[in-house]
Amino acid sequence: MLIVDLLAAGTQAAPQNKFGFAEALEQGGFIAYATVVILGVMSFGSFYILFTKWVEQSKVLRQGRELRGTFWRAASLREGAAKLEKNSAWRQIVDDGLQAEDQHGKMTDSMEAHDWLHGSLARSEATINARLASGLPFLATVGATAPFIGLFGTVVGIYRALINIGIAGSASIDKVAGPVGEALIMTALGLLVAVPAVLAYNYLQARNKRIAEALSGFSTDVLANINSKGAVKPVIAAAPAKAAAPAAKPAAAPAKP
Repeated sequence: MLIVDLLAAGTQAAPQNKFGFAEALEQGGFIAYATVVILGVMSFGSFYILFTKWVEQSKVLRQGRELRGTFWRAASLREGAAKLEKNSAWRQIVDDGLQAEDQHGKMTDSMEAHDWLHGSLARSEATINARLASGLPFLATVGATAPFIGLFGTVVGIYRALINIGIAGSASIDKVAGPVGEALIMTALGLLVAVPAVLAYNYLQARNKRIAEALSGFSTDVLANINSKGAVKPVIAAAPAKAAAPAAKPAAAPAKP
């Protein structure tokens, strides 16, 4: 019985944590809950865009690597386009180039015809790049505004702490710890949402730049192939030839007696 009484007394004497995350939100009221919900939506949207755009970019890059060894080995652009995946960025450029070539004969001026082909391919590139860049403005917005949303929660928490001090007439720790803890949590949440969004934006932007450069080079090759009636094709690097085995050294002549 004595041991049970001691354990019960120790349990009753154990201090309860009144300054946890849930308690801080409860004390903060509607503003604290609204701030956390907004930051949560921003964080979810950032990771969703990161995952979906990474998958989309990886698909385009994979198709570009496969393109090098199959497309330009075809006898014509139409035959090569048939080997490409439908609804792919590379197929769109070829289809737009072929469509522009079909309308090429209606141009009476050769300079206007070349500008028409060049402009059609450039417009196709711009459309693809715009589609790949969709969603990135959201990441930039989250990275720029999330810290300030957290700062808004921080300011409200500090304001509540000052009110509690004024009401109590003294800056006791039990009156200040709750609102100040809430304020620090909001600041941390704002940074926790903003930093991944900025990193994701820079990462996806760099990959989009690589894709844009590859699309620009491919568009130039398609334009040259159309203007030359299929005579001009990019040089396809062949597999490096194996180094020839060194010639055997002639046998030494026998020494004369």
